[in-house]
Amino acid sequence: MSARREPSLIKTIEVFRVPPRWLFVRVETSDGLVGWGEATLEGHTEAVEGVYQEFRDRFLGSNADNIEDIWQVAYRSGFYRGGPVLMSAISGLDIALWDIKGKKLGVPVWQLLGGKVRDRVRVYGWIGGDKPSDVIDGANLRKSQGFTAVKMNATEPIGWLDSPSCLTDAVNRVAQVKSIGLDVGVDFHGRLHKPMAKQLAKLLEPLQPFFIEEPLLPTQPEEFADLARATSCPIATGERLFTRHDFRPYLERRAMDIAQPDVSHCGGISELKRLATLTETYDVALAPHSPMGPIALAACMQVGISSPNYVIQEMSWQIHYNQGADLFTYLVDSSVFDIKDGFVSALEGPGLGIKINEAAVQEAAEKYKSEKAWRNAVPRGPDSCLQEW
Repeated sequence: MSARREPSLIKTIEVFRVPPRWLFVRVETSDGLVGWGEATLEGHTEAVEGVYQEFRDRFLGSNADNIEDIWQVAYRSGFYRGGPVLMSAISGLDIALWDIKGKKLGVPVWQLLGGKVRDRVRVYGWIGGDKPSDVIDGANLRKSQGFTAVKMNATEPIGWLDSPSCLTDAVNRVAQVKSIGLDVGVDFHGRLHKPMAKQLAKLLEPLQPFFIEEPLLPTQPEEFADLARATSCPIATGERLFTRHDFRPYLERRAMDIAQPDVSHCGGISELKRLATLTETYDVALAPHSPMGPIALAACMQVGISSPNYVIQEMSWQIHYNQGADLFTYLVDSSVFDIKDGFVSALEGPGLGIKINEAAVQEAAEKYKSEKAWRNAVPRGPDSCLQEW
């Protein structure tokens, strides 16, 4: 009969702001286990850091084994629930606790989520940056790196109603990339309002894009449903939906084909796994959003390896946002994310299946303290009116 395991009490909760724009979370327990999470909320780093002051008050001394109870207390006990700041903070803590649980038991997290349904996950890379021009060179590079699918921005920020010529350029770019044999996801990025979005979706239909992402703003579930009925393009969204409750109106209105929750925003591994099950009920695929760091990528893969409706994973290697550091900068061994024929093999190590270079994280965080946290651009049109980024 095996010996009774002692509880692993949370001893420290630390956050590290590191380039390019990430917020890593380190949790250590009384029995010496260390788990890593990622609570990156692009452009609102300081707000998430503030939540961790509260979390230290609530959770230092708590049993790290009780992941679900900690999740519920973090979400429900403060009266105000949901939203990007709180959910991103919960995400980082939750991911770290799953990492600890797997390390304590000596198994990858996917074993704790029901085991494998696949041996590898398909991945896609970004091309084109915020200004989607000269995409062919980027597409050829991604193909040489082993990707079989890419994603690109549809347009630059445009007006509520703008010239049809900007849509023609977008269609031509997609056709160029498809011509070299890659599947292409087209990210509208919530930049297009309804008058332009429905035109572009119609123009893209003959090219059969892999999906169109955030064709409208996440505040518009009814309009999403209208667009879903009007186009044959698979509609993907979810990076700015923060719990299963936010996804509910989209699912009930049949407004999405592919759910894209972000593990760093939606409540971590716990909520991502719940969303995988919920979306499967509606015959909706899961393709987590993750232009983030290696911890978020590993967390997404743990859920994907154990979820049948998981179809593809965003991978931020050499994405245009990664200035000052890249996906592999803080890893001891980046080979766990090697790409072969468009896929990355299942992570087999305990916990998240990655090893963080703690010295590199601490050194980068110390230098980054004197720098301003990352902020997105604030685009304005020719009339100086604000446009969607």
